[in-house]
Amino acid sequence: MYAPAGVKISKDFPVPDRQRAWVLGSPGELKLVEKAVPVPKKAEVLVRIDAVAICATDLEIIYHGSPALIEGGLPFNKNFTPGHEYMGTVVALGPGVDEYRIGQRVTVEIHAGCGQCKRCREGMYTSCLNYGLNYGDVDKGHRANGFTTDGGFCEYQVNNINTLIAIEDKMSDEEATLVVTAGTAMYGLTELGGLVAGESVVVTGPGPIGLLGVAVAKALGAQPVILTGTRDNRLKIGLELGADHVVNIRKEPDVVAAVKQLNGGKGVDYVIECSAATSAVNDAVHMVNRGGKVCLAAFAHEQVPVDVAHIARNNIYVYGIRGEGKSATHRAEAFMRQKRFDATKIHTHTFPLDDLPTAIRYAKDRVDDAIKVVVKAKMNAVHKVAAE
Repeated sequence: MYAPAGVKISKDFPVPDRQRAWVLGSPGELKLVEKAVPVPKKAEVLVRIDAVAICATDLEIIYHGSPALIEGGLPFNKNFTPGHEYMGTVVALGPGVDEYRIGQRVTVEIHAGCGQCKRCREGMYTSCLNYGLNYGDVDKGHRANGFTTDGGFCEYQVNNINTLIAIEDKMSDEEATLVVTAGTAMYGLTELGGLVAGESVVVTGPGPIGLLGVAVAKALGAQPVILTGTRDNRLKIGLELGADHVVNIRKEPDVVAAVKQLNGGKGVDYVIECSAATSAVNDAVHMVNRGGKVCLAAFAHEQVPVDVAHIARNNIYVYGIRGEGKSATHRAEAFMRQKRFDATKIHTHTFPLDDLPTAIRYAKDRVDDAIKVVVKAKMNAVHKVAAE
């Protein structure tokens, strides 16, 4: 059984030496194999993964490779395990770790910065300047689980203690996987200034981040919160999560004019762009008032045209974010713990870990209006019926 030197374990949470793990072969090809259970080092713990949500970025990695970086290149055929939105139970402590206890339930952030570069010292660990340098003979200490190192489509994974967020026992596994999604939305609002009470906010794109962006903005006191998108069923969920108004852009010939009309005829204070649509960035900079701020939370797949002159003339600020930086997940978890919003409204399907390919298909093709799909290493009968 698992008993590495210097690692604290407990007989109450026995750990095997080997685990089931999905690995990425060629593009779009996942295989269920056995892997060694990793060993936590200093400032790390071993997490038994109880649930992991599928993110759109997981799909990008599985089918296209980018933005994952393994051994200096794309992750295909390198025994790489994707998946990054997971939660679980601490089952082993690396040397010197006393911040968490064995048996404690946690959810995780993706990024652990190197802790020594300029960005990490500024608290911008998701923009670590040593991103990806954890292969070959170079180990700068940075790891982004599911991007530069193995992720969560498996049974056990190592995490730096800086990536852990303790959760209440009454929070469900599925809800806990959504903390990082809410944390990304929180990070976007943090970078826009954080003090959004009474300010007008538009969220473009009712995907998981956009929907929880609505919830977080409303919980922070924004007024009004306007959600734009193309799917009425998702816009309806946005209303349930706190949006004051929704705009279906397929039914509006001029979304910018529609937004301004809903805001008393003037531009809004903030836009969080979560759609990655080609026209969305330019729409966003025209939605905000002079001196307004735009946060880009989505990865566009191509270069997008933007009216730079309009940005400069109107003193508009444009920010890009990656992930859930500056401990935003802790603030998001606090909101969820306080029941300021119900993140589970975006969870639609649960599958067993063994059936990950089906879960991926549901997420990728939006089968049965799937929004957030979760896989679990162990499922009871109720979950199985729900999944079917």
